[in-house]
This record gives sequence, structure tokens and C-alpha cells, in this order.
Amino acid sequence: MEPVLSHDNSSGSHGSNSNDGHDIIGWFEDVTEKAGSVQTQILSQILKQNHGVEYLDKWLGRFNILDMDACALESLFTSVVPLASHEDFEPFIQRIADGDTTPLLTRQPITTLSLSSGTTEGKQKLVPFTRHSAQTTLQVFTLSAAYRSRVYPIREGGRILEFIYSSNQFQTKGGLRVGTATTHYYASQEFKIKQEKTKSFTCSPDEVISGGDYRQATYCHLLLGLYFSDQVEFITSAFVFSIVQAFRSFEELWRDICNDIKEGSLNSRINVPKMRKAVLNLISPNSSLALRVGAACLELEEVNWSGLIPKLWPNVKYVYSIMTGSMQPYLRKLRHYADELPLVTADYGSTESWIGVNADPSLPPENVTYAVVPTFSYFEFIPLHRQKQGCTSFADDFMEDLPIPLSQVKAGQEYEIVLTTFTGLYRCRLGDVVEVGGFHRGTPKLNFICRRKLILTINIDKNTEKDLQRVVERGSELLNKEEAEVVDFTSYADVSKPPGHYVIYWEIKGKVDDELLHKCCTQMDVSFVDHGYVVSRKTHSIGPLELRLVKPGTFKRILDHFVASGAALGQFKTPRCTSNPGLLTILSASTIRTFRSTAYA
Repeated sequence: MEPVLSHDNSSGSHGSNSNDGHDIIGWFEDVTEKAGSVQTQILSQILKQNHGVEYLDKWLGRFNILDMDACALESLFTSVVPLASHEDFEPFIQRIADGDTTPLLTRQPITTLSLSSGTTEGKQKLVPFTRHSAQTTLQVFTLSAAYRSRVYPIREGGRILEFIYSSNQFQTKGGLRVGTATTHYYASQEFKIKQEKTKSFTCSPDEVISGGDYRQATYCHLLLGLYFSDQVEFITSAFVFSIVQAFRSFEELWRDICNDIKEGSLNSRINVPKMRKAVLNLISPNSSLALRVGAACLELEEVNWSGLIPKLWPNVKYVYSIMTGSMQPYLRKLRHYADELPLVTADYGSTESWIGVNADPSLPPENVTYAVVPTFSYFEFIPLHRQKQGCTSFADDFMEDLPIPLSQVKAGQEYEIVLTTFTGLYRCRLGDVVEVGGFHRGTPKLNFICRRKLILTINIDKNTEKDLQRVVERGSELLNKEEAEVVDFTSYADVSKPPGHYVIYWEIKGKVDDELLHKCCTQMDVSFVDHGYVVSRKTHSIGPLELRLVKPGTFKRILDHFVASGAALGQFKTPRCTSNPGLLTILSASTIRTFRSTAYA
């Protein structure tokens, strides 16, 4: 069954002159105007569609929910069904994976499972994926494109340079397909419809997207993007990491790519037969373009590749990707490549559900808010209150109230999101902390704050990913005067011997002497503002922070490690804290210099 008040989004057009953009924005304005009542109807539809499933029967089985009106059902559901975490659904999902076809979470059979990247929680999760998942993905892409085209109109017939990647799929014991959510979407009928309608837009064919080797696919994306460079209207990827990774690779590969453009050939490193054939079918020798690109690259090398994107893609209007949360550390490098080009952050979602759309693409990523789409899932919000007045650490203990519906949230208040989805998750705590930054008609606009999960803790210290990001930013500021940069970073709470201490791993580009790196290390140590950490450092119950410098290419090896475990490049997020033995082995073997903070001596 389709979501109530759903929009017919089968076109998925990126174009600026299509009536579809006007239609879907009109639909969105309508459903957000009455977001509260839409949410009540969405919950009723989810519950009646899935009445009698084993998970819900424990609490709702004695009620005749099919005859209840939507408001009464909403009240009943939120009063008797408890809040849950993903762990509560894991036994049911495992039974589904093993072939149990009884209605466990949904009445409709679940034949596909999404695999999360595992880089946020430290382990990969299985989440049900249904036709509804693909439909909402196409819908949010269409809605987002309509808003972008208002600010940055693009030419009909133009192309998109998309750094997108599928991963390999596998089957569970029960015969269900498992892969990343993006992989399922690229294999879905909805994506095929989008490609058929807009095939003149995408530089790379399906054989590149689904080639299975991200290094070869990246080379082909870059080659085809340059081959069609005058036609490219914008550059995009799921996460900004993929764009930065691609252009870092381009700095090393550009001569080979120019030769392929000149000869109409394909480097021998591309050895996936279908990928190779598909690319060669698209290109022919173009010596004048190769000369132009080569000359531009020689100039770009002189300025450390600053302004690479507008120099090589002169008609690009903007760069579009997820740039908030764990992707924010890559913004500095992307701005280096993009120069004055607008950076537009993509929409807010998770493996479990899409949540909100960026309805104001003119805002810089740091200021963006996401307008909740009230038809995607049923949303509840747990009000969070910091226990200490004026606290500055994102990890200070929260006091929480009972969950409230979307219609009752207040601007300026922080919340944790709770989801009830069409795919069989009921009152599932997402773990994301958001702040309501205002309203789009009747729906809240959310500012992502952080994951609630702590990543660095030894005793009474509590630090999140956001805290670590800020600390690394403070420390890396000292590198700027030396024209050096942090390529990537992660961390580890070392408790192998007392007192435990934090270890931060940096991969840097540029030459930096030991004295400056020691200052960076000490600066990071004093930049943690969590009260528990500061007290523990002053009393020496936590030892001095340790900065470990790793060899160039270390974080590419970490990426390879995750891809080999089934993650897709397009879904990859560098783990900001790790206890993974495989990663720690890579980091330990790659460490070339070590520094200890002299703060709190």
C-alpha cells in the first residue's frame, strides 16, 4: 500500500523546466501545512497495514485496531508500545534472514535487507528494505532537485558527474538479498525509471556504478566526467568523502586520464570486462580536450589544486552531497577544490528511513536545516535537557522527558528522534540528537547536532564525535601556516595499562617538524572541554593525550578494509573512534611518529 498523501514521483527529473518540480513542491507545501494530521494518518496506515504481526501483537493484539479511528490509535500506540532500540528488532530480523516467512514485523513479505556501513556504531546492522524504501528515496531526490533548481537552474540535456557506487549483494540462509541501501536503490525499478527519464544526465553507465571495484569505478567516473566536462552541470555523491577521495586520486591519475582521452583508450588498470566495454563504447579520441585538460592540470599543480572543479568543469553550478555530521571534516578540502562554487548539502536520512529535505539549498552546509517529510515515517521526539547550565561539551549528561509527536516540538529545543516505519520498526530510537531550528509551514526544520552515542570514554569522561571533530579542528589550525593539512583522522581510548589515555591518529599532507606536531598534540588535549575529562587529566586519572602520525595512504587502507567487509564506498564513513582489531593493526603498523601532550603536567 502506498503512503497516504503520497506524490506520484515516477519521473525523478533533475531538470529545471519540468512541471514535476512545481508539482512535488506544491505537494510538499500541502502535507507540511497539515503535518500533524498527516502524521496521525501515517501511523494509522502503518499499524493497520501491519496488524497482527508478532512484534506488535504483544501490546496491540487484544485491541481491534482495524475499527479504531486514527487519533484513538495514535493515543493507544504511544501509551502501550514501548520505546525500542535496534537490538530489540534484531531477533526478528535474524529470523526473517533465516527464512521465517510468518508476519514478524510486517504483513508484506520482506525479501531484501539493507546493511548499514558499520562505521557509526562499530558493527553492521541489518534493516528491512522494501519497495517503500526505494519509493521514498526517489521521492526525496525529486523533491530536493526541485528546490535546487529554483536556486541553481541547470540546462536541459546537461550531465551530472556522479560518484556513486554499488557494492556486492549476498544471500542469507533464508534466501534474502543483503546489500547496502544505496545498492538496493540502484538495483530498483525506481532507479531504472530515473535513469530512463534522465539518461542524458549521468556521465557514467550502470556498468561503472555496479562494477564492484571502487578504484576502477572512480577512475572511470573521472575519465567520463572530463570527457563530457563541458556538459556537466553539477557534481554529486552520497557522501562528500567520496568526492574528496576521487579528487585526491585525480591528483595522481590525471596524466593517465589525459592519455585515455587523447587516444580514446582505457588504461589497463580497468580490467572489469563489462565496465571496460561500457566506457570504451562512450569515448573516442579527442586530442584537443586532452591538451586543454593537461594544461589546466599543470597550472593546478602550481597552486596545490586549488579551484580544481571550476577549472576543469567550467559549467558546473554547484557541488551536492551530504556534508553535515561525520562528513563536516571534509568540507575544508572540498572548498579548496571548489573555490567559490556553492556547496549544497543533501538530505537527512538513515538506513532506517529518510527524515528531512534541504528546502533552502542556498544556505552553506554549516547552517542548513532539514524540513521533516511527514509522509515518510511516523516521527516522535524525546526532549533532551542538559543537566548543567551553560555546558559546552556535546556529551554532557542529558535529562529526557517522554516522547512527543511532531506537532508538539518547539524551536530551540533539542530532541532524540524516534521512528515508526513502513518497513517494520516501531518506536525505534535512532540515537541522533537534533535541534529544532524553526518550521517549514507545520513541519519542524531540524539541525543535526550529533550522535548521542559516546565514542571516547575511559571513566567519568564523555566525548562524542562532535567533541572530537572540534578538538581536531583546533589542533589542525596550527598546521595552516605550514601549508599542511590533516587528510583524515580517527581515535582510540587506550586502557591497556593505567592510566588510560586518548590516542588520536592523523594522516597529514605536507612537511611538518616535530616541534609543531607536539604543539598540535598539546592543543588538542586542552581543547576537550568535557568536565569529566578535564578533571581526570588534572588528577592524572587519565594520561596525556597521544598523537600518532601515520603513513600516507593509511586511511585508503582502512577504506579497503571496510569495502572488503561488504561496505560500499558511497556509504563509507571513516570511523572516528575504533576498537576494531583489524583497524588498530593497520594503524599500529602505519604509525611513523608519536607525540605526547605536555598539558596538565
